[in-house]
Amino acid sequence: MNFTEFEPLYETILTDFGFDRAADERVRDVAADLSTPFPLSRLSHWEGATVAVAGAAPCLDDDADRSLAREADVVVAASTAADDLLSAGIDVDCMVTDLDKNPETAAKLTREGVPVAAHAHGDNLDAVREWLPRFDAAWTLTTTQAAPVGPVRNTGGFTDGDRAAFLADHVGAARLTFPGWEFDDPDVGPMKARKLAWAARLLRVLERRRDEAFTVLDDRRERVDSELEDLLGD
Repeated sequence: MNFTEFEPLYETILTDFGFDRAADERVRDVAADLSTPFPLSRLSHWEGATVAVAGAAPCLDDDADRSLAREADVVVAASTAADDLLSAGIDVDCMVTDLDKNPETAAKLTREGVPVAAHAHGDNLDAVREWLPRFDAAWTLTTTQAAPVGPVRNTGGFTDGDRAAFLADHVGAARLTFPGWEFDDPDVGPMKARKLAWAARLLRVLERRRDEAFTVLDDRRERVDSELEDLLGD
């Protein structure tokens, strides 16, 4: 997905949360100054592959969810899912993070030649300034939810998890699976719950775009479709 396609969703998200687009753009510009271009051709082996987009919900500890990750051709981990999978002996092929929980893991992965999609948004300026210089720039794909600038890309998505799914789609994944996802996690706070609701909506947009049924949405499509219609007139 390119930014022209994503922008109406982005504008709706900004309105829904009251976020400041200018703040996103300021941090994006700082990230651009700290980054070098990451050629997406390095992810060419994702094309035609089954990609497990691993979330960090507690169910990632379940055997069934870990099996989804082990059986996939490529594993993309959102945030702390990377630590959980690595601890279980499951290799991570890419990590997607906005640097808020385990940036040490992300930095270490880049130094090991594992790509990390590091996200810049209006609330993480300090983390961007602190951590991007510690990453191996050659293995860092810097992303934004605003318009892309210089080496900073936007392939779609809002939370770490759905950004990972949009990235996999962008580079040609044939099938997406979703271990470690729980939209109704009772242990998260109100803001995180709202973000998870948007993750579900964006996965539904992606599902339609790909003409692929994501099992993770099986119990909520009707609800999500209604929400999207209310928000977007879709």
